[in-house]
Amino acid sequence: MSRFRLPIVLGLLAATAATAFAATTAPSSKISPDAAAATSSTVPVIIQYKQAPTSLETLLISLLGGLVKTTLGTINALAVNVPLSGLNQIAADSNVTYISLDRAVTARQEVSITAAEYTSEPINAPAVWQKGYVGTNIGVAVIDSGITPVPDLSINALSLLPPGQPVLLQLLSLPNEAAPWMNGRIVYSQNFVPGQSDALDHYGHGTHVAGLIAGNGALSTGAVDFRTFHGSAPNANLINLRVLDENGSGTDSSVIAAIQEAISLKSTFNIRVINLSLGRPIFESYTLDPLCQAVERAWKAGIVVVVAAGNDGRDLNLNPEGYGTIDSPGNDPYVLTVGAMRTMETAAINDDLIASYSSKGPSFIDDVIKPDIVAPGNLVTSLQFEGDPLAVENPSFFTLYSFYQTNGEQNPSLDYFPLSGTSMATGVTSGAVADLLQGVPGLTPDGVKALIMVNGNRSYFPATSSVTANGIVYTANYDVFTIGAGYLDILKTVNAALVNGGSVPAGTAMSPIANYNQTTGDVTAVTDQTALWGKTGPWSASGVYGNNEFINSASGESALWGSTALWGKSDPNGYTALWGKTALWGKGTPQAETALWGKSGIASASALFEY
Repeated sequence: MSRFRLPIVLGLLAATAATAFAATTAPSSKISPDAAAATSSTVPVIIQYKQAPTSLETLLISLLGGLVKTTLGTINALAVNVPLSGLNQIAADSNVTYISLDRAVTARQEVSITAAEYTSEPINAPAVWQKGYVGTNIGVAVIDSGITPVPDLSINALSLLPPGQPVLLQLLSLPNEAAPWMNGRIVYSQNFVPGQSDALDHYGHGTHVAGLIAGNGALSTGAVDFRTFHGSAPNANLINLRVLDENGSGTDSSVIAAIQEAISLKSTFNIRVINLSLGRPIFESYTLDPLCQAVERAWKAGIVVVVAAGNDGRDLNLNPEGYGTIDSPGNDPYVLTVGAMRTMETAAINDDLIASYSSKGPSFIDDVIKPDIVAPGNLVTSLQFEGDPLAVENPSFFTLYSFYQTNGEQNPSLDYFPLSGTSMATGVTSGAVADLLQGVPGLTPDGVKALIMVNGNRSYFPATSSVTANGIVYTANYDVFTIGAGYLDILKTVNAALVNGGSVPAGTAMSPIANYNQTTGDVTAVTDQTALWGKTGPWSASGVYGNNEFINSASGESALWGSTALWGKSDPNGYTALWGKTALWGKGTPQAETALWGKSGIASASALFEY
């Protein structure tokens, strides 16, 4: 065949393949705005299909000059590189539901200084350990920058077993493949970063998160140590799925592939929890977002997915109070989304405050009420390893030996250092979930989420708090869009689960949607018809969020959270921006995305915050 005729023939084949599909909706409506606006000739995209793509559909991609990189069968999708000019032809397929860019995701930690903050004590984890629940035999999949084995991730949990508990009872109950001595409780590792082979941590974030989940404090337990840095579930097993590179960056497709692997390994390693201390901006409804679709598949497969809310609470581009800054996939109503608290260098919670950078709801586009819960996440100490890039490149991040050793030196520890962010709060929460599941293994993901939210502590929060940095005042109202259902209390949660045998009402625990009534100016919570949240009792919206979580009065002066309540109409900064006629939601979605995330479409991961 003449080489001059080949392009013509291929073009005819592509056209034939394209016309073999009858589009039910306009192709352009199936393409995300950021994909349609791409300027490069070839773009990396994720194509979602109603049913698994056929050989004819993959042929069309090839004929258009595209390359299939990864099959994401869990969500009936393909990750491909394809010429921009071919997107409309692919979208014309009636089996295609949505095409979006294979977007960048990043770790959700922020700049730290140094302080002796607390993690497990404010959530009452030590009291749960005394009951014997330390996460034994529970697998937590850490989808992050990898995990480097360190002593605190060993299988030795001697100091944490209750008095009289035979040491071997828990250790011998571990399956053989779940206790390789070389890697301790890191029972499985796999790399998903393109072009790299190992699953070790080349950034530092994943190991830090792993310590907050499952560190047993081996390097801070001894005669000279007066404080031990435990994770929330100090005997849980870790499944290490590396998706972030040495810069803390990854892609949607890598994260989805890792979630897919966690689902497939669920039975092998008893994976009951996925920790996602990462995220990216929201570009479309969670019903179309491929990340959200992936976490929903894991949730429905019986795995609790714990996700960082994001660190964009100081992003005031959309409104002057940082509302509407939740990250994806934390905007998905199924998952348990976590915001970050400051423990103010005390173990008690009565002085704790929300971290000003912690992202606030409602979620962009869908108005999902998020976060679901808050937990310690600011300046929290966890693991570092020799040559840890985050520790080396940020010498102001340090934990002094004097923070945990008697007569300790005023030198930075080589084993521990602090980080801040909703990433850290997410790790703390994932470990707590592992403890709960050891105690009541029959709980479903919806049962876990419901119990945690219903038993959140809302008893002490102030009406507002604020910090000033660089001449800017950052204000937080302690409302459902800031603290969700309240402060994680794992002891209260475990006790409630044990008393009820883990029984919760039938239905999902999907987070409600905030609904604005333009006629009355009221904001109310709308729950999915299949949700377990009833109209009355402890499982109602008022039982979860408090009796006055949504205010219908014109002034809002009687609001539980004070006269600045967002829905009380007396807060012009937040209320008008979110719910008024000038709101940036709805028809102005592309403009709203630009206002919220900037021209690059990616939230800054390097912004400096004070706490």
